[in-house]
Amino acid sequence: MKTIRSLRELTRILNADWRIRRFCLLPDGERGYPRSVLSRFTRRVGAERPWLIIEEKVVWLLRMSRVEEVDVVLNALFVKAWSTRYPDNNRTGLSDADARVGRSGGSYDLGYNLRVSVDHKRILPLAEVIAPANENEKRHAPSLVERTRMVLGKADARLRSLIADGQISSARVRGLVEAVVITYMVNQRRGSIVIVRLWRRRSRS
Repeated sequence: MKTIRSLRELTRILNADWRIRRFCLLPDGERGYPRSVLSRFTRRVGAERPWLIIEEKVVWLLRMSRVEEVDVVLNALFVKAWSTRYPDNNRTGLSDADARVGRSGGSYDLGYNLRVSVDHKRILPLAEVIAPANENEKRHAPSLVERTRMVLGKADARLRSLIADGQISSARVRGLVEAVVITYMVNQRRGSIVIVRLWRRRSRS
């Protein structure tokens, strides 16, 4: 999954990547939108409406595929903030006050974590949660799962299982879905050498 980090990069991609052009309904031979147009669009439309448009398309694609059950993969992407660090506190952003310093690959940088859920079979993004990079993934995993369940519900589909790494491993997350495939953290193995375990919630009947 590619993260587009600026309007300048999006302008370049709109003239080079046929997949993004097709998504933006640009016909062959037509030049992509300039930065001035993209900037006006983001100011007028706001931050929430594009997500609603994308959600509508996702639901439509799921319905067209006649999906009934979905295995969902959870993942997180680091998004760099276009800001310098605050002089008196180098863990926060100066022009972007909500940005925080967090892990970016093998180092640390100022930005956000974009947490996404993806339909495992169709490689289709379903829902997202974005938060400052220093916040723990376990904190936002339940919200991401519920948003995913809501999108699937609009398409008359069911969330069957979760697949994720150990960063979100917790009893709370495991209790949200009937079946999960999540690696255990080292301190959760209690001497066991198990790396991955299929966990199913017992029926309450």
